[in-house]
Amino acid sequence: MMWLSWKLFLFLSLTGCLSEYSEAVPGLPTSYAAILRIKSGSSSLTSFNSKSRPRLSSPSLGSVSSPGWRGASHYHSPTNLYHFSEAFKHDESVDYGPVFVQEPDDVIFPTDSEEKKVSLNCQAHGNPTPTYRWLRNGTEIDIESDYRFSLIEGSLIINNPSEMKDSGQYQCLTTNMFGSILSREAVLQFAYLGNFSGRTRSAVSVREGQGVVLMCSPPLHSPEIIYSWVFNEFPSFVAEDSRRFISQETGNLYISKVQTSDVGSYICLVKNTVTNARVLSPPTPLTLRNDGVMGEYEPKIEVHFPYTVTAARGTTVKMECFALGNPVPTISWRKVNGHNPSKARLRKSQAVLEIPNVQLEDAGMYECKAENSRGRNVFRGQLQVYTYPHWVEKLNDTQLDSGDQLRWECKATGKPRPTYRWLKNGVPLWPQSRIEMVNGVLMIHSVNLSDAGMYQCLAENKYGTIYASGELKILASAPIFPLNQRRKTIIITKGQEVVIECNPQASPKPTITWKKGDKALRESKRITILPHGSLRIVNASKSDEGRYLCQGVNVFGSAEIVASVSVKEPTRIELTPKKIELTVGESIVLSCKALHDSTLDVTFYWTLNGHPIDFEKEGGHFESIKAQASSADLMIRNILLMHAGRYGCRVQTAADTVSDETELLVRVPDVISGDMESAMAVELNPWVEYEFRVVATNKIGTGDPSAPSRMIRTNEAVPKTPPANVSGRSGRRHELVIAWEPVSEEFQNGEGFGYIVAFRPNGTRGWKEKMVTSSEASKFIYRDESVPPLTPFEVKVGVYNNKGDGPFSPIVVICSAEGEPTAAPIDVKATSLSVSEILVAWKHIKESLGRPQGFEVGYWKDMEQEEAAEKVKTEGNESSILLTGLEGNTLYHLTVRAYNAAGYGPPSTAVRAATKKSPPSQAPSNIMWIQDGSHVSLGWEPVRPLANESDVMGYKVLFRQEGQSNSQVIETQKTSAVVLLPDVGVYIIEVCAVSEGGDGTASPQIRVPSFSGGKVTSAQSTLHVLSTSSSSVTFLLALMVPSTSW
Repeated sequence: MMWLSWKLFLFLSLTGCLSEYSEAVPGLPTSYAAILRIKSGSSSLTSFNSKSRPRLSSPSLGSVSSPGWRGASHYHSPTNLYHFSEAFKHDESVDYGPVFVQEPDDVIFPTDSEEKKVSLNCQAHGNPTPTYRWLRNGTEIDIESDYRFSLIEGSLIINNPSEMKDSGQYQCLTTNMFGSILSREAVLQFAYLGNFSGRTRSAVSVREGQGVVLMCSPPLHSPEIIYSWVFNEFPSFVAEDSRRFISQETGNLYISKVQTSDVGSYICLVKNTVTNARVLSPPTPLTLRNDGVMGEYEPKIEVHFPYTVTAARGTTVKMECFALGNPVPTISWRKVNGHNPSKARLRKSQAVLEIPNVQLEDAGMYECKAENSRGRNVFRGQLQVYTYPHWVEKLNDTQLDSGDQLRWECKATGKPRPTYRWLKNGVPLWPQSRIEMVNGVLMIHSVNLSDAGMYQCLAENKYGTIYASGELKILASAPIFPLNQRRKTIIITKGQEVVIECNPQASPKPTITWKKGDKALRESKRITILPHGSLRIVNASKSDEGRYLCQGVNVFGSAEIVASVSVKEPTRIELTPKKIELTVGESIVLSCKALHDSTLDVTFYWTLNGHPIDFEKEGGHFESIKAQASSADLMIRNILLMHAGRYGCRVQTAADTVSDETELLVRVPDVISGDMESAMAVELNPWVEYEFRVVATNKIGTGDPSAPSRMIRTNEAVPKTPPANVSGRSGRRHELVIAWEPVSEEFQNGEGFGYIVAFRPNGTRGWKEKMVTSSEASKFIYRDESVPPLTPFEVKVGVYNNKGDGPFSPIVVICSAEGEPTAAPIDVKATSLSVSEILVAWKHIKESLGRPQGFEVGYWKDMEQEEAAEKVKTEGNESSILLTGLEGNTLYHLTVRAYNAAGYGPPSTAVRAATKKSPPSQAPSNIMWIQDGSHVSLGWEPVRPLANESDVMGYKVLFRQEGQSNSQVIETQKTSAVVLLPDVGVYIIEVCAVSEGGDGTASPQIRVPSFSGGKVTSAQSTLHVLSTSSSSVTFLLALMVPSTSW
């Protein structure tokens, strides 16, 4: 007998998964939860989990077991699409805009569920704590006016949900004082399964051997359903084979060749994939006609996949093809212009081609062929594979000074290629006079406080949309200096480079000025002000000593710091004796003398083989003796073999550190009686080559030693000395790099010497051991992709040789490598300083992993390829570098990238800068001068640069006493100047033009004696004789007036 229609009901929750009939789409949330309950009359309670998501029902015949929409109610937390610094966001003292922790997921709600409530989850972090609003189909929901809605910690609760009122797309909008961000869209869909029409279905009558299609005509439903057919009575189901096929696209039953055994009653059974509810159709009788048997005929393809099948990469594609015919047709498949994917499977007697985990290379034209002895039929259709948008580059929170330029770029991949939209505080952002948006790049020129807020970049194609967010803060504050930059004394030695920090915190960026003493500081080739404000002095000399003042000023105020610079003579060191050979038991004094600036205190440090000597733990063999302030002695008493090695003396002052080394060799004596002709040396090291000499001695004295014996090696033994200084080193991500100091050959005790590296994650029990067969090895790298960066390991390193295993070193804790830098430098700026110099400055985002050891700047000419770039490196935390030796009047492209021992990080966006034109090649000519006591008034003709030379900005007058090297400088924008000659003597005077490209060619020198009293007038012409033009006449008349000031 037939079963009555029955249904299964589904309650969606957040703790399980859905449906075994569809497969997950990578990169999208896929988990569901379900509690199934059978209505009265059922005898069991069943629950099930799956990682699949439902898909909407589709009239097409080509099915893809992936949804056209995202899955409902995650089990696993989704990947956070919003990039931010965990340390920053978890600091409760720092204010920041909202950041999503959880966003709403798609929900399918069974209309007949006993749980009359839907929950759409939303949670965000922020300081101050964010508030929440919800939108349905783009319109804000008035939660207060509808009792069915309630808000619990950001999540939207809908009581007694209705398909008519509540189905649609929902978004969560979260807000605090810094702005708003909008969540991704979540679809609320209602699951239901209607009943078949109760109308009696007409009988279908066919000839034996004829093909037939029995229509299912399913009831209204949402989302998709699964079809099966019952033969005569439940649970006798129609078995599919080469002759019978049930399409999961149309629901119809296809029988290619009817036999007498097929006569009976057929019932279509449909099952909702979400609620598991099932309903049965009225029966369709199938009878045979009595007018004869159907003859043979060629195949007719009755059901086939669409002409175009679209599928998401990573899903399973199922394409159907079934034909009616007599004899029963055989179905075959092929990919036109290619081979079928190796992973493809044929199901249901080859009526279904199934391609799991479909990839872009699987796309193409597919052909289904139905064939029997009477002929064949073919159908072709196109498989197109698409991908959801996926982020390649997202946004970072940014702080800018008022007036700066914002440039944000987001990049995503996908097929079709994604397009981009921007939101500000949850509202679409449109191009304006200051705002540009092109291909995922947002630029805002000259930002101001009104631009602050939360921004989102949306990347979308026809199959999905992804969101990334970033916060823009506009800063406004007076300059203030951190404590570590305030008043300080800097001591350096001659020839060193020093950078005096001046980097006040201020917004907008302050104007920096420097003074030395009470006078404004003038830049030169040795003294430059770096882009961030600090002062750099290279090749320091005594003239650089003094008090330096840095002042930062912006519209909100000013601040200043003071630093005193003292330049000392460099320290030198003398260590004696240079090389010593002693016998066991003897003593020696090593003398270390420092030649240093008398105003500096010195400190002495002694080392043995690079390690500090611990005078308290060396059994009284070592004693440090400081005879006077500038020297120190090391006394080594009763020397042992173990005391051989390299002894170092390091001298440290407040200005510099220098060191030197000497080598100590130790030999072993053996005293025997005078009538002996042989002796045995004992307690020697195993597997070490020795040579011996004999020295005769009596009460008068000691004779010369004999010639050395031939080299002889002691026998092998198990090694007794483990490696020293086991430690970690930098490496690539997922690497554990273990280093040690190799055991010297004299302690290896035999051939086949090597190391046993043992390690285990901190807190675990079993050791993992690796053999290192090289005796000279000092490092071992263990790589495991599952090891997170900075994972602590317990490590020990042992030794072995052909005689057996020796001891292990003490256990140390080493962390796995943090890897190469992952962030590109930002705010890269290139400033042309002269005809051959460009100053490059940058900022680097602090990273918890992949911290840089320095930066590499690459630069290339405009007409060259980037591959031809020249490169120069900095070390440490330098944030600028001066490029020199460049070609004049040339445009350069420049990039900066961080590096460390693990490798290089990504390069910054390229910036451009052009070197200045060359300085004027013409020297000032027709220099005239008139002297009045110690005052000399000078005049000259203006310099006119060539087309490829820099414009003249002014002039320099350089003067010095004869016999001295340092010139004094007067700068002027006129073609005249007055020079004061303070002392009696002869002065050398030169004049040159000043330009952006540097100083031009100097004029020939003129010699002017300095004395009090009468006046001396002279004229000197280098390029031209004095002209009689009106301008020259005026010039000469001016020179004739002694009191005229130039």
